[in-house]
Amino acid sequence: MSSLPACPSCQSDYTYADQGLFICPSCGHEWSAEAAANSDDSRQIKDSAGTLLQDGDTVTVIKDLKVKGSSLVVKIGTKVKNIRLVDGDHDIDCKIDGFGAMKLKSEFVRKV
Repeated sequence: MSSLPACPSCQSDYTYADQGLFICPSCGHEWSAEAAANSDDSRQIKDSAGTLLQDGDTVTVIKDLKVKGSSLVVKIGTKVKNIRLVDGDHDIDCKIDGFGAMKLKSEFVRKV
């Protein structure tokens, strides 16, 4: 097993090092050793104030949010408990009392 990192572009294991760069012969992607060391597999999601969010956190809504397809509005200051972080445009999956399951953008919440 090679100790070199897999290609971040195509995930190929056949990478090799050349003068401080890692090169993938499968797709031709090149990246630096510093980029490989700084790469983090988990995406960091931050709230509106820049605080890192984690699964299970409690957040408050900082802006009135219209619910698409409904006349309901999630009011400012609504507490949302036990959030789950997901990939995508709306990166928070949660249940809001009175509304049910919903996806929110992290830019509209603040960690409590």
